[in-house]
Amino acid sequence: MRILIVEDESRIADFLQRGLRAEGHFCVIAGDGQEGLTLALEGDFDLILLDLMLPGLHGHEVCQQLRVNRISTPLIILTAMDSIEDIVVGLRLGADDYMTKPFSFEELLARIETVMRRSSTRQEEDPCLRAGAMEFNRESLQVTLEGKPLHLTAKELAILELLMSKPGTLFSRERILSNVWGLNMDPLTNIVDVYIGKLRKKVDLPDGPSIIETVRGMGYRLNLP
Repeated sequence: MRILIVEDESRIADFLQRGLRAEGHFCVIAGDGQEGLTLALEGDFDLILLDLMLPGLHGHEVCQQLRVNRISTPLIILTAMDSIEDIVVGLRLGADDYMTKPFSFEELLARIETVMRRSSTRQEEDPCLRAGAMEFNRESLQVTLEGKPLHLTAKELAILELLMSKPGTLFSRERILSNVWGLNMDPLTNIVDVYIGKLRKKVDLPDGPSIIETVRGMGYRLNLP
């Protein structure tokens, strides 16, 4: 596998690189958050090992930017930040696993195997989401309604993908903010309502009820006849 190690402590980075190379993996090291983000966006990696306390760009920001840019590369956070709050934030931002320092290399290898096995299972799933007359191809990011293509912005695509992933499930504004914009936005903002309004104009059929239902004070869900 090609593994990106984003770690500013050279001792730890070298330790990881030597161990993973001995297991037959090719490793690239990034010494700060911005370099790590750039390499992850541009490179073809199978796995990312990410520290949090990085110079230049915090690991949370790196993780968030990767998921916003639809980089689905499996990612394991390796950090000394071990509070429950830190773990929850990291996982919610899109990390596949979270390990605290110090850690055993054998455990890391086991975690890598588990994460890669889950990733392989996800890749075998049907890339298309279907809801009524609408189809969303997650590989090409193309949406069709009754066979006709819809032209959606990146944020509209992200919201629609979330709603279509579980039709009928109620998604709070906070959850939509977390998945589409990240966790660093004011939950009182009306940006979700604005984008839902724009999305409705594109996905609703003329003279028909909106397929995106508003549950007052709670959030939104995809409501198909």
